[in-house]
Amino acid sequence: MGERSRPIQMKFYVTEQERDVIHQRMALIGTTNLGDFMRKISQDGFLYRVNIEGVPEICRQIESIGQNINQIAKRVNSTNTAYAEDIRQIRKDQEEIWQLLKSILSKLP
Repeated sequence: MGERSRPIQMKFYVTEQERDVIHQRMALIGTTNLGDFMRKISQDGFLYRVNIEGVPEICRQIESIGQNINQIAKRVNSTNTAYAEDIRQIRKDQEEIWQLLKSILSKLP
């Protein structure tokens, strides 16, 4: 077997109640690996678990709206400036939504 990437072993003792609390916190963030959990919590002092389950669906919906806008734009007569201006505004609004979503995601821990 090759050398370990972490060659130093650390051990400590806890009470049953402390062990239970550790396991409860591990369950909260969805991990079962005690070593990973202890390294992370001891180095950072805090853990975050951010639920972003809905974000992929939001992205799909925004993309779908963009496709619909493009289809409408193809059908609109380019000489009808009222519709063309509406489509430009919708595209601008969609881009603002994308930027807001990207900004929110970039701030997540």
